[in-house]
Amino acid sequence: MTATAQLETPRLILRRWRSSDREPYAAMNADPEVMRYFPAVLSKERSDLSAERIDAGFDLHGHGRWAMERGDTGEFIGFTGVGPMPEGVPGSDGMEIGWRVARAHWRQGFALEAATAALDAAFAPDAAPTLHEVNSITAVINEPSRGVMRRLGMRHIDDFAHPVVPEGSPIRAHVRYVLTRDEWMRSRPTS
Repeated sequence: MTATAQLETPRLILRRWRSSDREPYAAMNADPEVMRYFPAVLSKERSDLSAERIDAGFDLHGHGRWAMERGDTGEFIGFTGVGPMPEGVPGSDGMEIGWRVARAHWRQGFALEAATAALDAAFAPDAAPTLHEVNSITAVINEPSRGVMRRLGMRHIDDFAHPVVPEGSPIRAHVRYVLTRDEWMRSRPTS
């Protein structure tokens, strides 16, 4: 499977991961505010393993989560893209779009801009493989990500208890949103 190596948006470059991304990625994953809706912050070692696994997804699945770089500064600011859904959750046999943005770059529309480009690539007729549906999951209380999902045109489908989040945790309750290729293509402007 061959994945698109790079995408560009008006403000971002979405590309394969580089070794130089590891330090800023680890700093982002160690930030309690960035990781507020995850079970825990990540150690440097776990963050490095995460970066390796994410980049390997391109070769394994034909889709992946690109490193997100600001076009004006060349700064790594997060990631977005499509990868396999976690095991044990509704839709676990499908693919999920996800994103994570460093706190200094929040509330600037980067997640939406990058996710839009990632969905264009995932749903493109010449994508390898072309996807017919994409999921996205997050904690019920993660309103910023839910807002991105809604702005992408995704529909709220399920509520569930995430199996890896401990009982009693405020982030155990999760939601799943879904978007089909047909819905995405109908929502895109025609040229």
